[in-house]
Amino acid sequence: MRSRVRSDELFTAAQRWLVGGVNSPVRAFRAVGGNPFFVERAAGCRVWDVDGHEYVDYVLTWGPAILGHAHPRIVTAVQAAAARGTSFGIPNPAEVRMAELICRSVPTIEKVRLCNSGTEACMTAIRLARGFTGRDKIIKFAGCYHGHVDSLLVKAGSGALTFGHPDSAGVPADFAKHTLVLPYNETEPVRAAFAAYPGQIAAIILEPVAGNAGLFLPRPGWLEFLRQITEKEGALLIFDEVMTGFRLAPGGAQQRFGIRPDLTTLGKIIGGGLPVGAIGGRAEIMDHLAPLGPVYQAGTLSGNPLAMAAGITALEELGVETHPPATNPVYQRLEQLGAQLEEGLRQAAQMAGVPLVLNRCGSMFGLYFTSQPVWNLDDALRSDRERFRRFFHGMLEAGIYLAPSPFEAGFLSTAHTDAEIESTVRAAAAVLKTL
Repeated sequence: MRSRVRSDELFTAAQRWLVGGVNSPVRAFRAVGGNPFFVERAAGCRVWDVDGHEYVDYVLTWGPAILGHAHPRIVTAVQAAAARGTSFGIPNPAEVRMAELICRSVPTIEKVRLCNSGTEACMTAIRLARGFTGRDKIIKFAGCYHGHVDSLLVKAGSGALTFGHPDSAGVPADFAKHTLVLPYNETEPVRAAFAAYPGQIAAIILEPVAGNAGLFLPRPGWLEFLRQITEKEGALLIFDEVMTGFRLAPGGAQQRFGIRPDLTTLGKIIGGGLPVGAIGGRAEIMDHLAPLGPVYQAGTLSGNPLAMAAGITALEELGVETHPPATNPVYQRLEQLGAQLEEGLRQAAQMAGVPLVLNRCGSMFGLYFTSQPVWNLDDALRSDRERFRRFFHGMLEAGIYLAPSPFEAGFLSTAHTDAEIESTVRAAAAVLKTL
């Protein structure tokens, strides 16, 4: 049994000064029990805790570290940027370069506005959709998490699901009444919503691949249906690609599935590990933002030079400009690693006689202990959470760090190798036999 004396001491102190001992709820390990470990350093696909234990990391700071931790080029770029100034509040050249990379890579983005988090990007997308259409109501889907925005924190995923409180306290009913929450991957409820509120729905917002309730993929034809009905009804289609942007393809999930949303939100990878967010889309919509239009949005640290330096370097390393999307070797390698992990875990579960559904899209994956397919939140909630808890701790003891909740996605990086995948599958095979 790994001793985590120093981590336990830090968690005791943290609970004295930090709410719940953490700065983001899911880090508290409430979904799996026990105390969280405290990280000392990270490099490549590994992290080391303050007690000296090493782990292969499949959380990757919840997605941004697609090149692994502390990538040398990113570290050098941030150091150079910091030497020139950590913040300006004045336009800087790196903002222009980042915007160019985004617009050239994501098929539907003609103009972009940078901000500081995925939450801020989604908040802005909703405000912009309402301002552009002159309508109030929004459709979202159960299990999709779009940040801790009042009007969107209704049947959300991520930490809200982990704690069993999909609807947050402190959100006035008047804020949420314009949010229509529908089941993911179903068509008839969407048709019914538009019929019930004709001319009132401003937009549909969704994760095209849902990564905040574990991971479930869109059924064939469902994204196409959403595109068609929003066009027919005069509503906007918003893809929340905070997780999937630059991870599932250089142009995100929309490029992978061939769908053209009106607006897209981004985050995580475009910051190279630093706080960042972005919203982009058709120029006629984006020009409704101030200073050109009446929809206000602002941010002192937007376009922060450190985040821009890290993000630009990450996108350049991913080869989003230099390789065609279909033949980009970085994404081909990530796909290969994902398939290798998926097949290994499936075989291990089959050999152990443990029902396991593994959903994967590129370098993202989700694990559910169930024998039934998982297409939406209701399916995910029927999985065996106690078995996941035991699996998580068994893997952690073996030096494999998975997300500490069955309702979070896992991630791969270019720093993972065949050796890490093989050792992970071996560890999983041993743990699964004990379940």
